[in-house]
Amino acid sequence: MNNLSDFCIGLNSTIEEAMNSIDHGNIKIVFVVDGDNKFLGTLNDGDIRRAILRGKVLTDIINDIYNSNAIFADKHTSKEALLNLCSKNHVSQIPILNKDSRVVDIFILDELLVRKQYNNSVVLMVGGLGKRMRPLTKNTPKPMLKIGKTPILHTIIKGFSKYGFTNFIMCLGYKSDVIQDYFQDGNELGVSIEYIIEDKPMGTAGALTLLKEKISEPFFVMNGDLLTNVNYEQVFDFHKSNNSKATMCVSEYEIEVPYGVVSVNHENIVSIEEKPLHSFFVNAGIYLLEPECIDLIPNNEFYDMPMLFEKLLFLKEKIVSFPMKEYWLDIGRMTEYEKANHEYNKVFNI
Repeated sequence: MNNLSDFCIGLNSTIEEAMNSIDHGNIKIVFVVDGDNKFLGTLNDGDIRRAILRGKVLTDIINDIYNSNAIFADKHTSKEALLNLCSKNHVSQIPILNKDSRVVDIFILDELLVRKQYNNSVVLMVGGLGKRMRPLTKNTPKPMLKIGKTPILHTIIKGFSKYGFTNFIMCLGYKSDVIQDYFQDGNELGVSIEYIIEDKPMGTAGALTLLKEKISEPFFVMNGDLLTNVNYEQVFDFHKSNNSKATMCVSEYEIEVPYGVVSVNHENIVSIEEKPLHSFFVNAGIYLLEPECIDLIPNNEFYDMPMLFEKLLFLKEKIVSFPMKEYWLDIGRMTEYEKANHEYNKVFNI
């Protein structure tokens, strides 16, 4: 029998507590129970991300975002019937309830007991000049700068491989030999790495037209100067569950206006707000694309990823955002580089 305390949370738990329970468990879901431990429903990572996009914050409680119509079974249900329930309802976990509606066990598809391995490619854009990081990048490409004694790119690869994504394609430019000499074919890291050399800068999307083989499955694209501990498997599941043509990871960014903001109606003062804080979702530089997106990119031209998303919007394709509440840092300037070195050991548990 499973340790049920790992998978059950109270109705008044916060979103942050629910996220921690999902991350620390191994079944991608938690079961919501009332004060008497009676089953109320389920909550998964996708439910939480969609709630955040609607304006929920980590300190909000989960009482209005969980699935109250979740599938469950009793202890007399046969394994065959449980398997049919999973297949029919596209779920991988079913709570087993007793006659008092309390969770007494969990049926989990066997495939979830082992970390899943994905064939999907991860394309890393690592060809930039890193001009804003000079003199550190005079002889070293920015993705190879060490954070916590480890090159940024090494940390990125470890992050993906942790969640079963081990097929990498690196789009190289500046100081490409440094990267290739370090990683070789990726075998020492337990991954596979192919390389593409850009003869000229082609942007964060243009280099996709240089891929040697046609991609047939959804694939990640990521800038090579990012540090994050996001769960890439959750990004992948979110993309699939939304039937999205393209998914963009977004991170919340806050700006404080350093003055009192005055709202006026003609000459009349309506309100005064002292140093208001404004919050925005910003592009986090991590994407998941369907293969046909490549056909929308012009050949042999500079083309950035926002340009591709704008084209998809114009074509009225379904594109979605994945809100990241995990650690995320774009190392574009010396201040971020210093911040990353200060925080690395704590964030990545080194």
